[in-house]
Amino acid sequence: MSFAAPPRRRPGGPPAKRRRSPLAITLVVIAAVVVALLLLAQFWTEVMWFDAVGFGNVIWTEWITRGLLFVLGFLLMGGAVFSSFAVAYRVRPVYAPSTPEQATLDQYREAIEPLRRVVTIAGPVVVGFFAGVAASAQWRNVLLALNPATFGEDDPQFGIDLGFYVFTLPAVRFVVSFLMAVVIIAGIAALVTHYLYGGLRLGPVPPGTPRTTRASRVHLAVLGAVLMVLIAANYWLDRYSLLTSANAKYDGASYSDVHAVIPSKEILTGVAVLVALLFVVAAVRGTWRLPAIGVGLMVVSAIAIGGIYPAVVQRFQVQPNAQELEADYIQRNIDATHSAYGLDGIETQPYDATTEAEQGALREDAETTASVRLLDPQIVSPSFRQLQQNKQYYNFADNLSVDRYEIDGESRDTVIAVRELNLGGLGDGQRNWVNDHTVFTHGYGVVAAYGNQPGPDGQPAFFEGGIPTQGALTDKGYEPRIYFSPSTTDYSIVGAPEEAEPWELDYQADDEQGGQQVNTTFPTQDVSAGPDIGSFGSKLLYALKFGAQEILFSDRVTEDSQILYDRDPMTRVQKVAPWLTLDQGMYPAIVDGRVKWIVDGYTTSDAYPYSTSQPMQEATTDSLTLAAQGVPVEMPQEVNYIRNSVKATVDAYDGSVTLYAWDTQDPVLKAWSDVFPTSVQPLSEISGDLMSHIRYPEDMFKVQRTLLTQYHVDDAGQFFSGQDFWANPADPVASGNAAAAKQPPYYLSLQMPGQESSAFSLTSTFIPGGNTDREILTGYLAADGDAGSTEGEVADGYGKLRLLELPRDSTVPGPGQVQNNFDSNPTISEQLNILERGSSNVVRGNQLTLPVGGGLLYVQPVYIQSAGSTAYPLLRRVLVAFGDQTGYAETLDEALDQVFGGDSGANAGDAEGGAETDVPTAPVEGGDATDPSAEPSTEPSTEPSTEPSGGTTPSGDPQSRLNSALQQANDALADSDQALKDGDFTAYGEAQDRLQQAIEDAVAAENEIESAG
Repeated sequence: MSFAAPPRRRPGGPPAKRRRSPLAITLVVIAAVVVALLLLAQFWTEVMWFDAVGFGNVIWTEWITRGLLFVLGFLLMGGAVFSSFAVAYRVRPVYAPSTPEQATLDQYREAIEPLRRVVTIAGPVVVGFFAGVAASAQWRNVLLALNPATFGEDDPQFGIDLGFYVFTLPAVRFVVSFLMAVVIIAGIAALVTHYLYGGLRLGPVPPGTPRTTRASRVHLAVLGAVLMVLIAANYWLDRYSLLTSANAKYDGASYSDVHAVIPSKEILTGVAVLVALLFVVAAVRGTWRLPAIGVGLMVVSAIAIGGIYPAVVQRFQVQPNAQELEADYIQRNIDATHSAYGLDGIETQPYDATTEAEQGALREDAETTASVRLLDPQIVSPSFRQLQQNKQYYNFADNLSVDRYEIDGESRDTVIAVRELNLGGLGDGQRNWVNDHTVFTHGYGVVAAYGNQPGPDGQPAFFEGGIPTQGALTDKGYEPRIYFSPSTTDYSIVGAPEEAEPWELDYQADDEQGGQQVNTTFPTQDVSAGPDIGSFGSKLLYALKFGAQEILFSDRVTEDSQILYDRDPMTRVQKVAPWLTLDQGMYPAIVDGRVKWIVDGYTTSDAYPYSTSQPMQEATTDSLTLAAQGVPVEMPQEVNYIRNSVKATVDAYDGSVTLYAWDTQDPVLKAWSDVFPTSVQPLSEISGDLMSHIRYPEDMFKVQRTLLTQYHVDDAGQFFSGQDFWANPADPVASGNAAAAKQPPYYLSLQMPGQESSAFSLTSTFIPGGNTDREILTGYLAADGDAGSTEGEVADGYGKLRLLELPRDSTVPGPGQVQNNFDSNPTISEQLNILERGSSNVVRGNQLTLPVGGGLLYVQPVYIQSAGSTAYPLLRRVLVAFGDQTGYAETLDEALDQVFGGDSGANAGDAEGGAETDVPTAPVEGGDATDPSAEPSTEPSTEPSTEPSGGTTPSGDPQSRLNSALQQANDALADSDQALKDGDFTAYGEAQDRLQQAIEDAVAAENEIESAG
């Protein structure tokens, strides 16, 4: 016999206590204080930020929920594992049999015994910590389960309200899985301890001798029974989860799932409960034979009933009759997908599009024709920079926004940009803490141009801009200072005592305005834009947070100061509403006298029964998102339910965030509104001014158009065959890493066939799916984005999806074919190639598609920009296509007349020529249009030509005239660049006239060369 108990402590008493060093104690205390301060700097500053924004309840609700779940998970896991260790050790046998196995275990016990207490405490703490972290991550699911809402619609299989699947099931499944993990790890701890201390023997034992002691048998049997009950619960819940599972052709429970898998799960549930009872019997009767047989039975059942039987049904019953047997379940999938993604209200109509361009065909589409947008918001940003940036410490976004404003009583499509602060534009000598954080604190004003009408010489026709701001929007009145914007990523400290001289820079006045620096002070006494930072404690915390001791010692940090950070509007909305998925298409608008950033928020779920799961990142990626710089918006991996439930605004002046309930019928929004009852404002609070700038969200539209490539088919039989599936076309003008990406949807005002009036819409096209390179048009989708202008009321048509289905034998060219027609047209390609031979680049704008004239009209602006250092695009030509007819002219109106037999029947926005710019332009001083921080060019300038602006036709042979014309074009481009740098717009206009004449001469000369050849 050998003793399983640990050896007694040797006599001699405890060792003498060593005196701790005062220095060591001091260092430990200092280290603890430093760590505490660093943690507090992160923790309490977040509380201060949320309180300043007015969403303090959000952070406390999240943190308290996370904390409670962490503690609960920690106690459950840690407590269960510790109890297993403790119980197994307490009931260990006093005497263990003398066997070779026990002799080996004696050595292990002697080695482990000094560390036993550490292991039995540290082990549960470690696993408990990780379990607590895993539990705290489920705070969203838990809060939804505690605040569920009903959908008012039952699932087609079990007849349970859909809210059970969206709100309750995810949390219940996590609880069951978590408890299974607790029992398994606790069981492992029990097994190891019982084996180590003799309660469980695995080696040879004398006949009739039990392998476990009574106490260890009861302990392990109880754990086994609990585990079997949890497995039974898991099998039962699997039945419901099948309704969101993925199959080869569709999502949701299939025929074999319903007729084989669900019954097998029910049988396995019963088997698991039976095995649990056998474990209880084993605890009482003292034999492991019955539970061992039960476990074997469960394994065999899982293989035979849960695996083989469904496979047999699928292989021999379903596959030979798939179309008939799967029809009902495919129909469930179609109906659920339409409902979950807002496709159930789509208006589909056949559109027998003609490809013959007849004279006067656009007469009935005059309103749409006049509104066609020529200004490409993804191209003209350099033009905005060069002509309206004014100072190098300002900048515009690379991709501008499309909106609509009422100008002179008429709604006009508008390209708008915010003049944001850009500290990177400052010279090295200007960069210091005072300038970066207290002087250059904000951007200034917005710049807006007409979307359908170019300005002089192909420039944007600005109706708002300048510093100080002036134009149609300034006349209405708005606050121009921009303290919060996407590119403003650093913190600023604003505010000062009322008697102090202002030091925050507004702008440098021109000579005619006195030439003085105009400063301002943010009125922190009346407006809260960020946490107060006047007290010593706040200064200390923020100095630690940002690693800036200047916050502690600067005289500009006063009792009236506030600190502004997390200034990106999307960051602010995501922080105050962590339950929302945000659209990537944030845009600015002047609303009620303030510049406000409008952000669309989605409530999503991946647990809607029978709905098709869609990868959000994949569906929302197109050529623009790939080409854009910066970090993409974080999105859920997969969703099968989405609603544009919230419209959020962020005030660019004071940073205030407001969430408005948009889809008031959304059950997910109702649930989150119960969780955060003061976060979301009712729809009635939306002002008429804000309502007029709300538009249909891009990312939701992208998800919907992706689904409609298949789910425009609403018949189960046709869906099964898949012969009429579509695809979204690639962007025909994209290049680089975005060359194969999908064409983005475009905002424009149009009147769809059957629509009573024109509406601001979001549009996209479809081409045949499958393995084909034949790119004809199969469908056209438009979402009505006009929400009206009535306070608290959404216009009836808003959000209406209209799908035009072209005949299956359609020959209407798709975007790729149209671009090929443009590029292969001899006249068009010849002139564009000539332009690219000189010191200029041709930039092709977005290819817009409009259902007008009984067919599909394509419009594409063509921009020319210098290949030199000062490069920005100017609108020079417009391409038009209708069927196989193409037009190419200086204006859209002329190009339309070319296509439609000399008279399109309607006037385009540029029919009367370019619009006059209503505000002055001011090139950035000494900078590069594409890089606001660039130094002035050191290249020698070209002297302006003395040739008259109209130009003269060179004499000599055609080749000489061609060479001369190209040289004149180069000279004119160089003169244009120099004139812009000098701010001489008279010389700039003359140079542009000479450039136009030189291009015409070059085209004529090349035509002569080809004719002679």
